[in-house]
Amino acid sequence: MASFRAQAHELQAVLTAFVAQSEAVDTIAGLVSEALLAGHTLFTCGNGGSAADAMHLAEELVGRYRSNRRPLAAYCLNADGGALTCIANDFGYDQVFARPLTALGRPGDLLVVFSTSGNSPNIIEALRVARSRGMLSLALLGNDGGQALPLADHALVVPSAASARIQEVHGLILHAICEELEERVAG
Repeated sequence: MASFRAQAHELQAVLTAFVAQSEAVDTIAGLVSEALLAGHTLFTCGNGGSAADAMHLAEELVGRYRSNRRPLAAYCLNADGGALTCIANDFGYDQVFARPLTALGRPGDLLVVFSTSGNSPNIIEALRVARSRGMLSLALLGNDGGQALPLADHALVVPSAASARIQEVHGLILHAICEELEERVAG
């Protein structure tokens, strides 16, 4: 088992490598802010730990991050257990995000996917639906970006194969998005 110190050093190395993408993080945070402040909806999704990240971003937007501000339109596609199991049972697990996105997504809305591999079929299908509906897609990925990388309008790839380190950096990115939004709302 790796010690906490070893894990912290590993995270530090991943963050140091990821800092080269700082401008891209700022661009994505700006795109999310502009769309939400213009009245569009942000949809999020992921699997496993990435599902928790997707819920985290949506709840920070609908609720609050640091400051009391108006709620922003955000919906986590993996948060509705009834819909997930119905769609998985009737249409297949690869459709659990694509089907509700087809029902709810509109041109100008945003999809933010979280995936450590970038290869989950349900993430791939959601990105395809977003493109077909005129939505902007943002992918927070790991490893080499996987199959999701070319399907997203904008992507951030954490340079690591360790899911824990990837998700830790994804958490930092989602907080950067929230910081940008709250600065714009306050300004």
